[in-house]
Amino acid sequence: MLHLRVISPAARTREVLTVLEECPGATNIVVFPGAAVTPQGDLVQADLARESANAVIGALPWLHEEGSIALEQIDLALSKVAEEAVEEAPGDPDDAVIWAQLAQRVSAESRITWAYLAFLTIATQLAGIGVALNSIVLIVGAMVLGPEFGAIAAICFGLLSTRWRLVAGAGRTLAVGFAIAIAVTFACALVSVRLGWIGPANLRVNEEVQFIVKPDRWSFIVAMLAGAAGVLSITGGKSSALIGVFISVTTVPAAGYVAVALALREWTEVAGSVTQLTLNVAGMLVAGTVTLAIQRRFWPQVGRGSSV
Repeated sequence: MLHLRVISPAARTREVLTVLEECPGATNIVVFPGAAVTPQGDLVQADLARESANAVIGALPWLHEEGSIALEQIDLALSKVAEEAVEEAPGDPDDAVIWAQLAQRVSAESRITWAYLAFLTIATQLAGIGVALNSIVLIVGAMVLGPEFGAIAAICFGLLSTRWRLVAGAGRTLAVGFAIAIAVTFACALVSVRLGWIGPANLRVNEEVQFIVKPDRWSFIVAMLAGAAGVLSITGGKSSALIGVFISVTTVPAAGYVAVALALREWTEVAGSVTQLTLNVAGMLVAGTVTLAIQRRFWPQVGRGSSV
């Protein structure tokens, strides 16, 4: 269940109540006339089945300008009427995609922030050290730490909804993030080379991590599967599944390998890891966009009222 909070101009509160009363997934409707101060108006609250969120949001588009509408997750609801509301709502809660929520999330994750750059740089450096030390543990740790899937999901959503500004912004975030992460890791690797800590031999004895620089048909297939799973985990709120996605795809390890190979001037290895990185990103973009399109097309009961 979700908790809905609406601030509505008094003159339009009846319209809000009509939408909620006619919605099969809405219950526990409460009105506080004149309770809202900024913006001024009536406060309306209700519990809402996740499957019905798009229908309610889509029926009240004017609230964005004339009032406000907010949704938050309810962790526990001991209520027979709430259980009945979930049963009456079309579809299943796990399949419901709240498109407005997704749009807000991917928009936030498409921006370049210090936190994003820091996490991606640290993850790429861990991957670079893992490459040099032939350590699968460090490689997996780098995979989990990398934050790049948020920008990839934003591009998928932007392509589906033809929001080209979002696509451009998320693409810039992805490119700038990897460029900075690789540059910093390259500088650190170059220092290690000068100090004699690593050399070309480190790349010739790292059989455990050779999958990073040997892209093949499986690389693209794995990336597509990971892209589909990643989008499903975001739309369904399954954070544990998203961690599995991070571990499946070698975007960050490939970036780390690029940096180390550049420092060692191993151009063949650079080409292989760049190809792997490109294939992984392309595969996730294709699969992620297709997955969102399928969710919108074939689950109309959870997408009704959507403004994607």
